Amino acid sequence: MFITFEGGEGSGKTTCIREAAAALRVQGYDVLLTREPGGTLLGDALRTLLLDAKSQAPVSPRAELLLFCAARAQLVTEVLQPHLAKGGIVLCDRYADSTLAYQGYGRGLPLETLRRILAFATDGLWPQMTLYLDIAPEKGLQRRRRQEWDRLDSLEISFHQRVHDGYEALMAQEPSRWRRIDAALPLEQVCQSVIQTIQQGLSSRNA
Repeated sequence: MFITFEGGEGSGKTTCIREAAAALRVQGYDVLLTREPGGTLLGDALRTLLLDAKSQAPVSPRAELLLFCAARAQLVTEVLQPHLAKGGIVLCDRYADSTLAYQGYGRGLPLETLRRILAFATDGLWPQMTLYLDIAPEKGLQRRRRQEWDRLDSLEISFHQRVHDGYEALMAQEPSRWRRIDAALPLEQVCQSVIQTIQQGLSSRNA
């Protein structure tokens, strides 16, 4: 089963996905934990290029889109498809929905063009379940220490609000795939909700 995690900055995705992977492994599941961009040598190199807050190199929205998708294409081919083919579970911190939310709704690139590029980059691989850790952009950014901000974190609050609105639109378009998690709660409660939601999804799928 392919499960992705989405959400704005400071939503607790990284902590909760690690907790979920550990809980599922205890139950005997073969779990692959990965992230975007990253998960491969190419993806890790592109992650540094794309997110390094200290980088002075300008990146246009179209170049940003294509670099994210290049990292994703490599991850799909090298990591995701092989693990899913042997019956494992994949937990991925961000995936194609991030491109629609950030480069589409946030940057203003045309959504239909993005969908065509994503179909090619992912080789048609789409998650069965997506958990959205929902938190107001202002509160999420306040949770992160400024020295931890990456290049996207540092953008104006109006950008992050457009991204948040974009996620709302994506969930409305495909409600059966999405699971909303209230990420404004204490982190321990958020992680518990995440684990319970995944376990329910696995139980339904196995029934």
